[in-house]
Amino acid sequence: MNKAEINTLDCLRSFSTSEYAFRLIARPYMSLKINTRPLEETIVIDCAGRIVFGDEASQLREIVKKEIAENSRIVLNLGEVTYIDSGGIGTLVSLFTTARNAGGDIKLANLTKRVGDLLQITKLITVFESYDDVQKAVKAFSSKRDKVAVMRSRKETA
Repeated sequence: MNKAEINTLDCLRSFSTSEYAFRLIARPYMSLKINTRPLEETIVIDCAGRIVFGDEASQLREIVKKEIAENSRIVLNLGEVTYIDSGGIGTLVSLFTTARNAGGDIKLANLTKRVGDLLQITKLITVFESYDDVQKAVKAFSSKRDKVAVMRSRKETA
């Protein structure tokens, strides 16, 4: 028996109302798994599952806001995200705005076809920088920093 089945059985024993028990069976655990890891001078946030309104979007929001306070360079790895609803889209936009207001940036990596199509339809693909893999997204931060440094040195010598 796996962990979800054990949680479901425990819930069924605890609650007698069939409707509530059905909800617990249908969703015994959160459907978004998040892992953070440093890579070079960037924080990579790996997401797997569904980014949907509710606990999942709230959890992602809390983690990203915490990371933005410590490191303004964030890559969201969405390679294992199977679904995003309107609440999840709103969360991504909100996090993008929060990062920019803090002087940072969020880049997206490994978009699945479904997520990429959704960003195309909503025209948000023009807002977010997206990359085929995490390494390319991380390198984009470095190349952007290098361009800014070159521009600053040109101003100083002029």
